[in-house]
Amino acid sequence: MESGKQLLEQAVRDLAASAKTSRTAAGQAEPSQAHLIDAINQVFALFRLNYHNQYYSAFGETEQLNQIKKLWLDSLGGQPVEVILLAAKRCIETSEYLPTLHRFLSCCREVRLHDAGLPDVHAAYREACLATEPKYAFPWTHPAVFHAGQQAGWFYLASTTEDKAFPVFKRYYETLCDQLADGATLALPAPDTGAASHPKTPAVPAEEQREHLAQLRQQTGL
Repeated sequence: MESGKQLLEQAVRDLAASAKTSRTAAGQAEPSQAHLIDAINQVFALFRLNYHNQYYSAFGETEQLNQIKKLWLDSLGGQPVEVILLAAKRCIETSEYLPTLHRFLSCCREVRLHDAGLPDVHAAYREACLATEPKYAFPWTHPAVFHAGQQAGWFYLASTTEDKAFPVFKRYYETLCDQLADGATLALPAPDTGAASHPKTPAVPAEEQREHLAQLRQQTGL
């Protein structure tokens, strides 16, 4: 009997091939919608195989399961089917617990980041905090890390504890990642012109700056 991992990898290959070759028949859903439905059914079948007891505890009733699948269908409508299946693979390989929709969406983001050559948010945060001067000349893993660090504020990242600074960086980084997923492009400032000539990125809001300053004063006693 094939393992869940083998079945999942086969499902990814089958759906990827199907997406390239299938055509819309009269009265049927558009191929993207049909493939999305197929992908979600595949994901839940794999969850049933890998999280057997948890699965039946959570989705014991057919009507309830259908409602949950509809919710997932609505929430995952913007994701390519290959990303959905790879996200299921990531969930299965990294957690012994049946994933929530929120966790699954996070796995979809992680898959898309990996495919685009972007580090995960924790790795990006560490890179931004440890980057040496001049920032524009640092060998960034991806321009999005530089821009997220610049928007969060280099001094703020260097002088603020991780429990406070990481959520700020995370918000900027994930926004940039979403923009990249929608087709935006990002570039590093040219090394020969320096950071001063690089187009400005959105500054930290004034209210947030005041909050950061108050935190620094509290921490330093000034």
